[in-house]
Amino acid sequence: MGWHDNLLLVGKVIRPHGLEGLLRISSYARSERSFLGAGPVFIRTCSGEIHEERVLSVSPHKKAFLMKLEGIHSIKEAEALRGAAIFARKDAFTRDSEEEYFWHEIIGLEVYLNTGKYLGTVRHILPTKSNDIYVVQEGKSEVLIPAVQGVVEDIDLKARKMIVSGMEGLFDLNEV
Repeated sequence: MGWHDNLLLVGKVIRPHGLEGLLRISSYARSERSFLGAGPVFIRTCSGEIHEERVLSVSPHKKAFLMKLEGIHSIKEAEALRGAAIFARKDAFTRDSEEEYFWHEIIGLEVYLNTGKYLGTVRHILPTKSNDIYVVQEGKSEVLIPAVQGVVEDIDLKARKMIVSGMEGLFDLNEV
């Protein structure tokens, strides 16, 4: 059991922003509320040091977020965190509904057509404005599955399985 077993990777520091210690971050969380409600965050610097920090504010900025941490007050302190990974406790996040899943739960699921045919494993997730896209791979084969009702029929986290429908036009079933 490592230090990170109960933690989720929620973002990455891109670079400092301004002179007052603000951090420009890339977020893997759904919104800035995820950071504000998660309690302390754990920052792992590129050199491997781990710091626990309190988030004072997070706001959207262009295609990223600006984060203010309690102990970071200057560009020099912020620069030391360039490229750092941002973690939060898994138990700090709650589901809005039974139909909501976290990315760390989806990645690694085995994906089957509703006919029983095995498609592969969810390797990563592409966020889009309308819905996520599950990237499913098996060997050299790759299938992109939109995370929408009607395509994703069932997710069974205990069995580590996802069932999808073979909607016409979604992918060529002869190639799968």
